[in-house]
Order: sequence, then C-alpha cells, then structure tokens
Amino acid sequence: MKTYEFTLKFSIPDMPDKGDIEERLFKAGCDDALVATGLRGRLTLDFSRQARSAEQAINSALKAVAKALPEASLIEASPDLVGVSDIAELLSFSRQNMQKLIRTHVATFPSPLHDGTAGLWHLSDVLKWFEQHQTRDIGREILDIARASRLLNLSRELGRLNEAERRKCASLLAS
Repeated sequence: MKTYEFTLKFSIPDMPDKGDIEERLFKAGCDDALVATGLRGRLTLDFSRQARSAEQAINSALKAVAKALPEASLIEASPDLVGVSDIAELLSFSRQNMQKLIRTHVATFPSPLHDGTAGLWHLSDVLKWFEQHQTRDIGREILDIARASRLLNLSRELGRLNEAERRKCASLLAS
C-alpha cells in the first residue's frame, strides 16, 4: 500500500452545514480527508489515502463521497493543472529559476495548455520531463496521482459533451 495525496473539488447547490458534511463523510469512509468549505456551494476535500494505486485511491474516494453526498458534483481533481509557481514550489525551485529553466529548454519542455500571462501545464507532463531531461528523481506516488487526476479531469470533460460534439472532436483529431 502507498499513500496518495490529492484534492477533489465539488459543487453542492444546497450544501449542508460543515459539521453535517464532516459527519456524513466520516461515516462513508472519508476519515482521511480534510474538509474545506470556502465559497458557497463549493466543497474541497484534501485526501491522504492509502491504496494499491493512484486510480484506486481516487476511485475509492469518489465512491465514498458519492455515498455520503449524492448531490455533490465533481468539479476538478488535482494535482493536474499547474502554473510556474506551482511547479517551482513542488520541486523546491524559485519562480525565477523555473521560468529560466522553461525558457532555456523550450525545445523539450512540455508545451503549455494555455500560454498567456500565466501558462498552465499538466503536472504529469512536467514531472515526466524532469525525470527524462533533468534526471531528477520524481516520487512514483506524485507522478501516478498527477496522471490519475489528469485522466479523471479529461473523462469528466468528455462526459459533458453530447454525441455530436464527441464525433466532432474525433474528426478533428483524425485530421
């Protein structure tokens, strides 16, 4: 068994009070989650879950949340999308050092999903790059949970498309 740390964010339109949420989650097996209710109708759960795989950790957490809070709708799983500051903090670099590293390795560094004032990358791509191009030892658990979070987020987005939109996506990819 390995320990995986990840965050699941949910939308709950008519959210119960925090005490009720915590009690329901605890009874459903989420005693390994820190509960945060910042924005109205939003719930953030920070998990530190033991499982055989990252996928199993996330799936078991999702099932437990669905049992405790069937009205909850997943917004996002993380770690997935990261900016320069996130990457720097995770890998113990300064933001400036991280920006310099990206600029000097533009040919091999993963392309961002969004390249504007603040770039965004999939954490799994960045970690894989550090393993391959910087021979940096990246912990297996963080890489696995970043990949699993990415897949969950992509699956959630695909699930929001109707059949015609899915066919359009497939035809765009085939071009």
